[in-house]
Amino acid sequence: MRRRLSGGGQRPAARYSALSLLRHGLTGRDWPPAWTHHDLAPSYDVVIIGGGVHGLATAYYLAANHGIRNVAVLEKSYIGGGASGRNTAIIRSNYLTPEGVRFYNRSLTLYQRLAAELNFNVMFEQRGHLTLAHNDASLRTMRWRAEVNKLEGVDSEVIGPAEIKKRAPYLDVSEEPRFPILGALYHPPGGIVRHDAVVWGYARGADAHGVHIHQGTTLLGIDVADGRVRGVATSRGPIATPVVVNCTAGWSSTVAAMAGVELPITTFPLQAAVTEPVKFFLDPVIVSGTLHVYVSQTARGELVLGASVDPYPAYSTRGSLEFTEEVAAHVLELFPSLADLRVLRQWAGLCDMTPDFSPILGKTPVEGFHVDVGWGTYGFKAGPVSGEAMAQLVATGETPAIIKTFDLVRFEDGRLVGEKGAASVGH
Repeated sequence: MRRRLSGGGQRPAARYSALSLLRHGLTGRDWPPAWTHHDLAPSYDVVIIGGGVHGLATAYYLAANHGIRNVAVLEKSYIGGGASGRNTAIIRSNYLTPEGVRFYNRSLTLYQRLAAELNFNVMFEQRGHLTLAHNDASLRTMRWRAEVNKLEGVDSEVIGPAEIKKRAPYLDVSEEPRFPILGALYHPPGGIVRHDAVVWGYARGADAHGVHIHQGTTLLGIDVADGRVRGVATSRGPIATPVVVNCTAGWSSTVAAMAGVELPITTFPLQAAVTEPVKFFLDPVIVSGTLHVYVSQTARGELVLGASVDPYPAYSTRGSLEFTEEVAAHVLELFPSLADLRVLRQWAGLCDMTPDFSPILGKTPVEGFHVDVGWGTYGFKAGPVSGEAMAQLVATGETPAIIKTFDLVRFEDGRLVGEKGAASVGH
């Protein structure tokens, strides 16, 4: 096994035999770090705020695709400790608008080759994605989405209860439930990924190209003069830089306000839970917008359960009993046989919601201050394409076509990209 450790030019690769890997795993000694600790430099060409998948992907593609290596990633906690570590890591591209479908399909394509590119197993399992329809209106929306998907070259189709039963045998597709299943939008390329593996892979890849990753470094302010970025103030000292990229979740509007930029974002908690592991029985991801619930099964046998965002804005990341009761009730409407399954733990992440349920990407009125924010409940699946596009924007100064639709000024111009029909609970 070969590992690239870090450096702008690369350090000598370390080789490990199976025996040495076992020894390292059992003793924990002499195990080289996946990325390097650096002192804070007085200046960088680019400073990225947020050490999650979006920030690290942007840093990686800046270095790998454009040769811009004098880059700092600032993370106030630890890598992947924010929204990237508090999600359910479902990957799909079966969105509603043509712009959204193209955007997320590019990200799915990047995910498909990410493990090979980063030489790090991100555990992407393309098991399929089923969005259930329980009434005629939902079924019409599924057909609409399927046609938009097909026009954009995305594998997606509406299937009936008999076909659903073949793909998810334990689903109750009879006419007895309060919300019978009339059909589903089936998206074969969809699946799940290991969120921590993706974050670590991008961090290691960025570090290997010379990017400085600074954990435990809090942003205190952004220095703006004459309408452009001059630098940032941090808990470890000031940094001079002409470019700042805001890749935060939960605090994106707070960070933007430091540069004098106002964002139309409201933050809501999104809760999820995981059960004890059981024998594998569920291949595709199951989503029901009507019941406000989604279910997937990990390779370890746990069921990951989620719902829509909490009904009130907040910054709390604690779980609630109300969520557990509600999600359990709805899961049992779909899978009555799971009544005795025990919930092991639950958590919440912070979701920045925009008025049209689409992200905000690109330039702002402050020169040199760019945003990659407003991801709502679906930010993790967009990490690769957002990083690729934001890196291109920083390197060339031109906004890539794939993100032009998601600019900040669309809210002034009335060019909203309405994704609520495919994003409100369709993780």
